Amino acid sequence: MAETLTLARPYAKAVFELAHERKATEHWGSFLKLLAGFTLNHEVQVMLGDPRVPAAVRAEVLLELCSKAVQKPDVHARNFVKLLAEYRRLPILPEIAVEYAALREQAEGVVNVELRAATSVDAGEQARISAALKQKLHHDIKLTCVTDPTLIGGAIIHAGDLVIDGSVREKLSRLAAAIIR
Repeated sequence: MAETLTLARPYAKAVFELAHERKATEHWGSFLKLLAGFTLNHEVQVMLGDPRVPAAVRAEVLLELCSKAVQKPDVHARNFVKLLAEYRRLPILPEIAVEYAALREQAEGVVNVELRAATSVDAGEQARISAALKQKLHHDIKLTCVTDPTLIGGAIIHAGDLVIDGSVREKLSRLAAAIIR
């Protein structure tokens, strides 16, 4: 997962810069989401994984699917898909779409935050966490809460590259490390 994100970031950044320059960030976001959805289809995955299928054919299949679903991709979109096909990066389109969305939200002043807690977090607590993070990060917060029964207690917050680990498991690990020393 970390490897695919590392590969996806430069592509997402390049597309975002192009889209931002052309004032088409929403259009590109939709296009990437559509492409990512196609790559999650089993038949498309089989085609993308088949080394006998030439890169040009892979690109054309995805572009044809896009043409049938929405509208014919412009020259920049076509070149982007062909480039990804040539370098065998079509399978990471879902990660590229996610990274692109994060760049777009960051440019719009929004940070996606995942709150992973051992139990469900009520709306009041979510609001307090969002307010504290908004003050700390100086951006609007889009909070997603996930219940993770593998946590003993506490919570872990992921906001981009920032990780705040307030889980009981982490506290126990630190205590054990301190005892060992």
